[in-house]
Amino acid sequence: MPLINHLSSIITVSPNLAEELKKVTIKKTVAKGDVIVNCYDRCDSIYFIEKGLVRGYYFNEDKEITNWFAQEEEFATSFYAFITKKTTNETIQALEDCSLIEIPFSVLQNLYTNFHETERLGRIITENYYIKLEERILSLQFKTAKERYQKFAVSKPSLLQRASLGQIASYLGITQETLSRIRAEN
Repeated sequence: MPLINHLSSIITVSPNLAEELKKVTIKKTVAKGDVIVNCYDRCDSIYFIEKGLVRGYYFNEDKEITNWFAQEEEFATSFYAFITKKTTNETIQALEDCSLIEIPFSVLQNLYTNFHETERLGRIITENYYIKLEERILSLQFKTAKERYQKFAVSKPSLLQRASLGQIASYLGITQETLSRIRAEN
């Protein structure tokens, strides 16, 4: 199971935890373009991406602003809404046909209670998410558009072919025209 393989790269997954994960997780397929979580809904699950690409975006004056991308062997959710149990301002959409493993909030809480190693796992995943979030904020505040694009191209090269230019531009905080100009210079 890809989820267990991924988790095993982070912590030692006991046979009991592996068996429980097989029982309590939900395998889900989503078609390209489908919405996984709607804006203003509750986000009660976290998704592990076995195959495919998803994005989180929000609206600003009827304009879609891509906030993040998640691809194979990454987790996707509206973290704020998932943790606080409030409605989300984000929409989560499949950019490709996806194979996902869904872990509902209540299931995750039970795993934390019954399998000590999952608390460590949750902490490590949260720390990694926080680091990526802070790097993104610092990049948007202190890097030029060209520097942001270059870092994106190096850190997530496959997304250059998998996501639209408009989605990438909004993620980088620039216009599509600026992105096209930067790409032409490289």
